[in-house]
Amino acid sequence: MDQRPLPHPLARLLTQAEQLVAGRLYAYFALDNARSDLQLQWEAHDLGAYWRTCLAHATDVEKTILLLSMIPHLRPAFYDRIIQEFLPNGGDIIEMGGVKNAGNHRGFLPTGETALFIIAGDSVEKRLEVQRLLMGDSQLVKEGIIYLEAVKEGEPPMSGRLILTPEWLSKLLLGKEQLPVFGPDFPAKPVSTLLDWKDLVIAEKTREQLDDIKAWLQHNTTLVDAWEMQRIIKPGYRVLFYGPPGTGKTLTATLLGKEFKRDIFRIDLSQVVSKYIGETEKNLEKIFRRAENRDWILFFDEADALFGKRSNVQSSHDRYANQEVAYLLQRVEDFPGLVILASNFKNNIDKAFMRRFNAVVHFPVPSTLERQKLWQTILPTKGRLGPDVQLAEIAEKYELSGSAIVQAIHYASLKAFSKGNKTIGKKELLAGIQREFEKEDRVFK
Repeated sequence: MDQRPLPHPLARLLTQAEQLVAGRLYAYFALDNARSDLQLQWEAHDLGAYWRTCLAHATDVEKTILLLSMIPHLRPAFYDRIIQEFLPNGGDIIEMGGVKNAGNHRGFLPTGETALFIIAGDSVEKRLEVQRLLMGDSQLVKEGIIYLEAVKEGEPPMSGRLILTPEWLSKLLLGKEQLPVFGPDFPAKPVSTLLDWKDLVIAEKTREQLDDIKAWLQHNTTLVDAWEMQRIIKPGYRVLFYGPPGTGKTLTATLLGKEFKRDIFRIDLSQVVSKYIGETEKNLEKIFRRAENRDWILFFDEADALFGKRSNVQSSHDRYANQEVAYLLQRVEDFPGLVILASNFKNNIDKAFMRRFNAVVHFPVPSTLERQKLWQTILPTKGRLGPDVQLAEIAEKYELSGSAIVQAIHYASLKAFSKGNKTIGKKELLAGIQREFEKEDRVFK
């Protein structure tokens, strides 16, 4: 009895895929061994949980499209090797589509035309089915698992590359979700914190407003399904955080992600905003596309740069700037997840956005009692205050934001520690406060 272990399920699929592609080429060149009835034999249960989730509602055609998009990531020379068998002296098979020498990869990358050729051959009916799926009807496309790369206006849409998104590539091949890497193709960074809600000192009204956001994160999906509200409720939730710098806007957004176990990405506006017409929209589209159907929270800090008021049209630049804002308005409104915009001033945001926010949350400068609580909360766990420090007096006399208090305590702690002191004295603390006042060109007394 043969005791050799069975090959990996993916290896078996690749062998079948090779037979499928070769069979189509035999038929195309009218050679013997032509086969057009081959189908892949899927065993998703052998491949893991992500595969079962991905293929739960996929048709045989969708499964084949998925494998065709994945093959270059497993066997870079897969397509080239098969084509070379039929064209040993080189050449292209135009009907098979494909892209070569795309960036660092030197081999054949499949396009929508590749899927048409391999799956449908000359059958117009099957070709229309594949096109319909790739142009948006496929559940794999709707869920952001695969997509066709956009092409230049006037070119056949199916000539776009067939792309398996990086997140799902990682899930299917490595069995784990991998967050996108910050860079030109994804100008956003994940943010996290070691702090908890107890460390956030904000006004009571602000905290009550945050409960509305928490309710949406926790219950909205169930509510919409249970009460069949899809017709009247738009997807997603749009929130504006506004208030002076250092009042807890970023920390609050991060804590929401932490509590509900959602990845939160802060958009790096320096990488997004471009002086070139249309580039800002393209940069943002990269983020929104990657974030679709992933329960991510998108956080736009200093959102005025993107979502500011539209101006009167006095030049072509004004017209394009207004178009940019209009695009952002629509894109944010269509996003199915939570989008948080942060601004120092509420009035800086375009009124068209204001009407569409589900919640507008004010983060005011902390009151005297809140400042005292901040001083107490932020003090080092193992650090002690000198007997000459009265936090109530300092909180009442010096108006500071939460982040400014953090900086003042950090400076005072360094001063005390470097001198070998075991306590933080009033002198060090006041020196830290003075530095924060000077940053804002305020008079320190």
